[in-house]
Amino acid sequence: MTRQDGRAYDQLRPITITTDFVQFAEGSCLITCGNTKVLCCASVEERIPPHVPEGEGWVTAEYSMLPRANRERSKRDIAKLKLSPRSAEIQRLVGRSLRAAVDMKKLGERTITIDCDVLQGDGGTRTASVTGGFIALALACRKLVEEGVLAQSPIRHFVSGVSAGIVDDQAMLDLQYSEDSRAQVDLNCVMNEQGELIELQGTGEGRAFTLNEQQELVRLCAKGNRELIALQKNILEAVK
Repeated sequence: MTRQDGRAYDQLRPITITTDFVQFAEGSCLITCGNTKVLCCASVEERIPPHVPEGEGWVTAEYSMLPRANRERSKRDIAKLKLSPRSAEIQRLVGRSLRAAVDMKKLGERTITIDCDVLQGDGGTRTASVTGGFIALALACRKLVEEGVLAQSPIRHFVSGVSAGIVDDQAMLDLQYSEDSRAQVDLNCVMNEQGELIELQGTGEGRAFTLNEQQELVRLCAKGNRELIALQKNILEAVK
């Protein structure tokens, strides 16, 4: 099956990550995956939520799409006086994923919030938010070490996310919108650099799928995540 953009079935879209995209955030980047563009900013606060144990820190995330991130204008969440269910679900996913990257005791009693704002959406915005959000998080933690606030970085794992799906009965990696919108099966996968699963979301949107098909999609995502983490490592090394 030939994909619309000419990619192989197991090939990621072209990806660029521009670090320090925002001046005032402790860590930031603009991640571009094909035509999907997400701005990720990490902010550090010297306080923790009430539910966090004494002596530990917290990592959380917020996610939003700008009104013209899509083909038609959408209303801002603030205009609806509440967060959309989709945005709420995605930001919980991003928060869970990035907490898996951090040793909360080493972070200490402070909170790092990762804001993920979709500037342009063409599929895979939640996984791009995880991948770019990790870069912003790592840069913020590096700054805390450089400023002497922390003795060592609390980052314990690299974390990235990517999607795979089945379109016209063909499994493929990193769906763009034209593929995602007609996918029979959609699966989002977050992993660490050890190849361990952090989050797995699979949905039979057009039909049910088998365990063998699920495993095939996870293998595709594992390949994509290995490539994304290698890119993350290269970028963080380059900005030292």
